[in-house]
Amino acid sequence: MKLVAIGVHLRRDDVEPLAIAIPAGHLFFSALEVADDQPLGDRELLLRVADVREKLLERATFIAVRYGYTFAREAEAQHLERWQRLLEANRDNVEMTLKVAATSPRERPDRSAFTSGAEYLRALHAATQGATADPQFQQEAETLLLPFAINHRWTHRDEKSLELTMLVARNNVDDVRSAGAELRSTGTPFLLSGPWPLEVFADADHE
Repeated sequence: MKLVAIGVHLRRDDVEPLAIAIPAGHLFFSALEVADDQPLGDRELLLRVADVREKLLERATFIAVRYGYTFAREAEAQHLERWQRLLEANRDNVEMTLKVAATSPRERPDRSAFTSGAEYLRALHAATQGATADPQFQQEAETLLLPFAINHRWTHRDEKSLELTMLVARNNVDDVRSAGAELRSTGTPFLLSGPWPLEVFADADHE
């Protein structure tokens, strides 16, 4: 059997009995036990992980772990002190995201046109960072949504879209959704989703 990690939590009782709690210093990984021969891309497993992840978030905010991270024994975690500070400071906060299509999407570079992987990655980065959204929509989104956000970050997820990630108190989630409904009057298509565990705001570069 193998263990598939879901997140990093402040307390053991934030995890059990929904998932297995794996100690990591003073913190705990949540994990599901999976047969060694079960593919991580199996649909049943993905749905199972998503269901447990949602139930865990209802209990308390946690730091998301990239899907596919597995371990067979007690986890050896890095950055435990930073994770602990984040979880203690954001136990009642969650992330919400607004994704909007770029008004000037860039073409994804053709890998075969480059002689080195480094050149291709630089071109891919430039294409991604070059995508822009309607500035009027961005301003309207910030006007309506950010009064309910503790922190926010615009990021380029790919060459065709931008994403606004907001750190939001749990008791303001419904306010953000209501503001999102009002934002639809702009006529610009977007996807507002969440609540999510900490991911963008668990990144050391965004502290």
